[in-house]
Amino acid sequence: MADFITRGGIRLFYEEKGDPNGRETVAFLNGVMASTSSWSLLCPVFEKLGFRIILHDFKGQMKSDKPAGPYSFAQHCAEARELFQFLGVDRLHLIGTSYGGEVAMKFAILYPEMVKTISIIDSVSELDSVLEGFVLGWKTLCDTGDGETFFWGMAPSIYGPDFIRDNREMLTQRAKATKAAPADYLAGQKILYDTFAQDVTMTDELKKVQCPALILCGEQDILKPPRFSKIMASCIPDAEFLTIPGCGHVAIFEKPRELESAILGFILKHVL
Repeated sequence: MADFITRGGIRLFYEEKGDPNGRETVAFLNGVMASTSSWSLLCPVFEKLGFRIILHDFKGQMKSDKPAGPYSFAQHCAEARELFQFLGVDRLHLIGTSYGGEVAMKFAILYPEMVKTISIIDSVSELDSVLEGFVLGWKTLCDTGDGETFFWGMAPSIYGPDFIRDNREMLTQRAKATKAAPADYLAGQKILYDTFAQDVTMTDELKKVQCPALILCGEQDILKPPRFSKIMASCIPDAEFLTIPGCGHVAIFEKPRELESAILGFILKHVL
């Protein structure tokens, strides 16, 4: 665990796992409410297979700086590229969930020479009024200043009904952890929501993605439902599309084993 300072003076928190000399490097890109620890269920299998793993919090997220915003996806990409170059990485596989998947697509558009594959989980390349409404609701929840109230208010929009029913205790602990988050956490969230709403539209650019892409979406995702993923898969030239049964928006927690199989199989197919 360490901090990296970008050329613009932004401090980004990052972690490295796995084999530092691994032949293949994978970077996990966080969802908007997440942090590097959110990938704990997916990292171990990549470690076992000898991948070099890079994780970082975007600016505005948990352990990184939270300058005034809104930002842009291009800024996130440029800062991630600086980090990767600082770590000596020339080419890598990107795995992103939700907001992180959107950054991954933008990165593949802007820096195609660096990207071997992208795996996009529960993301979008455009908005509709329902998604805009969810974002406005989250901003109002942030204004309460209470992390626990925020968590329970947004939880039904991101977790599938089966997962909520079967994991009440785990979700209660996550709510308490959100309440204990740094004081600037909710302020950073509002900046990221504005960034998303103002800059996520990129459907017309997806034809520029040159690498193989895997598009995955929870079948029960009401926040960013499968129709958005189908749009992305139809616009990216070399894309595969899978839905995950019985899964809401947070597939990395709800169906990690299924993600493990799909993403590893996809990446290995393109490196062996």
